[in-house]
Amino acid sequence: MIVILPMRTGGEDDSFMKFWAWDKENLPSITHSIRTAVAATVSVIIAGLVHTPEAYWAAIATLVVMQSTLGATLTLSIERIIATAVGASVGALEANFFGANLVAFALAIFLVGLLSIAFRLEKTAYRYASVTLTIIVLIPRSAAPWMIALHRFIEVSVGIIVALAVVAVWPEHRRLSVSSTAE
Repeated sequence: MIVILPMRTGGEDDSFMKFWAWDKENLPSITHSIRTAVAATVSVIIAGLVHTPEAYWAAIATLVVMQSTLGATLTLSIERIIATAVGASVGALEANFFGANLVAFALAIFLVGLLSIAFRLEKTAYRYASVTLTIIVLIPRSAAPWMIALHRFIEVSVGIIVALAVVAVWPEHRRLSVSSTAE
């Protein structure tokens, strides 16, 4: 059986082609995979040591922001921390005063969008803030909403700080490509 894959035509944004054609520079390296595994594991350990109830969120936050360079990780980290603070704050208010009321939930998601605009956060940060709000509001728990929000913020912050520390202390060195060595 012969399979013919579509050809790239250049200027169009073809999501299907991204699946079949990738940039060799964007593939994970062994070093990046090891750093990411170490960082995620350390995040869970630290979150457990400070007795957060859902330490796995620290690992998830680490995985979300872990990049190859410190600059890329720092940029995403700042946005993620701000987004988590916004989502946790609005989520705690909404859960405290309205519970899991779906109309209040929808309005809270809208409010997070307005706050994202006011803080000049990108759509990705708005998504993070909305996810945080959703976790706080829609997952039933016995603790007070403010405690849930605080724990969530701490768990995410631990994960982000660990990712930043690992990337700063253990930078990933890029191999020179054949074209750059020939210049």
